[in-house]
Amino acid sequence: MSVYWPWWAGAVGLAALTIGYTLFTDRPFGVSGAWDRVLHWRRERDIERADEEFADWNVLTAALVAATDDHFGPALVVPVPPQASNTESSPAPFAGPSSGEDPTVTRQRPVPLVTQAALLISIFVGGLIASMASGRFHLRLDMGPGFRHLVTANPIGMVVLLFVGGVLVGFGTRLAGGCSSGHGLNGCGRLDPVSIVATATFFSTAVVVSFLLWKVV
Repeated sequence: MSVYWPWWAGAVGLAALTIGYTLFTDRPFGVSGAWDRVLHWRRERDIERADEEFADWNVLTAALVAATDDHFGPALVVPVPPQASNTESSPAPFAGPSSGEDPTVTRQRPVPLVTQAALLISIFVGGLIASMASGRFHLRLDMGPGFRHLVTANPIGMVVLLFVGGVLVGFGTRLAGGCSSGHGLNGCGRLDPVSIVATATFFSTAVVVSFLLWKVV
């Protein structure tokens, strides 16, 4: 018989993880977003390098002017940096943030890719340590007797169902803009209406499917 932590210990652990991650990275915690970025690490590295290169507004403006000259020929109007414009009647091309925005506020950039990779590795290593410390660690090639009884005992069918289920989960998290960790732990904690609706959809669907499996099938 499996022995699990009490519910309150799991709640405290999840709260500590969520709050700690947010304080450390200044970003919300989410597993599906981390997994997506790690899978597309080449693209993410290019984005990070571009962000580092064009962090300075003047550098970005110069790069835009150079690209415009290269594509359309010499520019007819010399762009004026926003801080050099003295009149409101003659806005400069490539003007920076609008006058209503705070120039000290910068766009929030994604967490560094290495941080996302460390998060995923930590989830795997943490689960491994917990199972080994409890003495219940062992490798298995199926989903257990409950899965065989309720779904299928055919190994090929099991692999097909797990693959299709994984694809549907990935599609659903993309469609919802996050998974249960991002919406349920962070979004609901911030009272985000989108996250509240998404989380309600997650759990209501899980309740219905569990009922159908255990009581109907």
